[in-house]
Amino acid sequence: MRLFLKALALSLLALPAHADSLIGSYVAYIGGDDLYNSKGARLSEPWQVLRQDRANYHRFGISQAGDEWDPFFSSIDNRAAMERMIMNGTIEPRAARILVNGGATVFVRIYGVGNTGRSVRVTVVD
Repeated sequence: MRLFLKALALSLLALPAHADSLIGSYVAYIGGDDLYNSKGARLSEPWQVLRQDRANYHRFGISQAGDEWDPFFSSIDNRAAMERMIMNGTIEPRAARILVNGGATVFVRIYGVGNTGRSVRVTVVD
């Protein structure tokens, strides 16, 4: 019985406190407007391009055909957290390369708990 309780306690420690679930997703076309920040500087990292795409969509009203609304990145604070969320999630190397060059459609899934995003998964839509 003691061995069973010890094994049970160890297995409970291995479980995450909260399992992340899908809290939002969207499709976006990464166009030329998404490759430059608000001051006109060329962006060089995929999370910068994704963040600018969402700022363009939600804040500046700039979108391309194929851009979708999302329930999460309308918040400036959530857009600011995008880099961390991508580092906690995944972005395919091919998607990262294409993002910084533009001209691609991406599918973005946002994972977290409640209204708190913790990671993002980005794939290129073929």
